[in-house]
Amino acid sequence: MPAIETVQLEKSYTVGFWRKRRVAGLKPLNLSVESGEVFGYLGPNGAGKTTTLKLLMGLIFPTGGSARILGMEIADPRMKSLIGFLPEQPYFYDYLTASELLEYYAQLSGVSGRERTPRVRQALALVGMTESARTQLRKLSKGMLQRVGIAQAILHDPKVVFLDEPMSGLDPLGRREVRDLIQTLKDEGKTVFFSTHILSDAEALCDRVAILHKGELHGVGAVEDLTARTESKVEILFHGLEAITLLSALGAECHATGETVRAVIAESRQDAALDTLRQQGARLISLTPVRATLEDYFIERLGEKVEAGR
Repeated sequence: MPAIETVQLEKSYTVGFWRKRRVAGLKPLNLSVESGEVFGYLGPNGAGKTTTLKLLMGLIFPTGGSARILGMEIADPRMKSLIGFLPEQPYFYDYLTASELLEYYAQLSGVSGRERTPRVRQALALVGMTESARTQLRKLSKGMLQRVGIAQAILHDPKVVFLDEPMSGLDPLGRREVRDLIQTLKDEGKTVFFSTHILSDAEALCDRVAILHKGELHGVGAVEDLTARTESKVEILFHGLEAITLLSALGAECHATGETVRAVIAESRQDAALDTLRQQGARLISLTPVRATLEDYFIERLGEKVEAGR
């Protein structure tokens, strides 16, 4: 049984004052997330990621279709106690301490009085906030507040955790800490569904990802399967500035540092590029295959859609 399943789930809005029109925030979405996997929900700002999460949380109502979490309809109250949620921009009362905030959320989540304090301590320890437990939230950094937010999402030991842009606004160290937390949740057997537009984080963490653009699903699969569909490239390092113009005409991306030029070109044009370098008398330094990234797939797929829509 999938942990999360949507069937033709969609949401549209009415916009305008005099001339009202319907705008699709999420086009019919068919998606299945297996238990125990880390699933990345990717797309640029405005793609419909937060809309999807709000639909799954029951914060807004769908225009059509349905969704189930842990085999239960999203309107089923029993399901609510089995999930955790961190919104993109959570608001916490500034003058509470981290410990006081989690005590409050534990009570809201139905954690018994006897278990409440141990659960709070455990959650704070898991996110590395034990030493800041008695610090007011207004004195915490963005990364520390994000960790507190994750702590409240996992406080009641949910089976499925939803995180909306958990790395947004974090520095590299903060992003690394959040990635480690997500990996810990996976190791505990939880299903983690998180949205992001930071593709490198998704590539490092996710078992599978889904690509969303303008409310429409454009691809689902394991990262290695998706990136295998992009055209292979090679990196050519050489000395010889005079060859840059000719390589650029072949479609290479060239960057010069002093006399050294780094050119990235499609593998299918590798021989033509080498012939050009030979004819120009350039000195070849190295030739290295370039592994396709999720960013390459993302740009290639969405670039095709943008061109088609013109």
